[in-house]
Amino acid sequence: MAAASARPSGSASGGRLAGRAATAAVLMIGWIALLWVLEIVDFATGHALDSYGVTAREPSELADILPAAFLHYGFGHVAANSVPLLVLGFLAALGAGTGRFAGVVLTVIAASGLGVWLTSPPGSVTLGASGVVFGLFGYVLARGFVDRSVRDVLIGLLVAGLYGSILWGVLPVDGGISWQAHLFGLLGGVAAAFLFRRRRVATGAAALTA
Repeated sequence: MAAASARPSGSASGGRLAGRAATAAVLMIGWIALLWVLEIVDFATGHALDSYGVTAREPSELADILPAAFLHYGFGHVAANSVPLLVLGFLAALGAGTGRFAGVVLTVIAASGLGVWLTSPPGSVTLGASGVVFGLFGYVLARGFVDRSVRDVLIGLLVAGLYGSILWGVLPVDGGISWQAHLFGLLGGVAAAFLFRRRRVATGAAALTA
């Protein structure tokens, strides 16, 4: 007698989605809270943490690529990044899961930070989470096409409608804003969609016999 493997029920699938949504929400709220705490500490110490920004083409500054992505130049700067980071990070974490999301974020930070280190003007110091924002934007846009997921394509199109105007930030139109962090973060996010794409499982009529 042949018995096909059972598919998960709708309630079980919905429960897993709710669990992933809760995990993604807690993760991103915690992340945003950390950014604000760090900025409060920076303010209280006379902006001592600003020294962890990335200075272009200084070999010792490569170690600051990671911390620079969590620091900002003032409360206005962190406020500007908080909402898009919360929204894009939640959508990315919801679809990717915690492990893949961590890989995506680290890829984006590395790409954005190295791009800043290599191409920023001499003596410039760059910090802020905007490179991550652009990277998550690129990841969410590309993920659906890479994974061939209609749901994620629709999410990407929605995100493009909401935040597509940020793409102007990859152009060198404002000397006080690091377009390098934006551009290389965006490219890192698209690359991460390929690096961390879902493995397609072959489907067939395989059945267990008993």
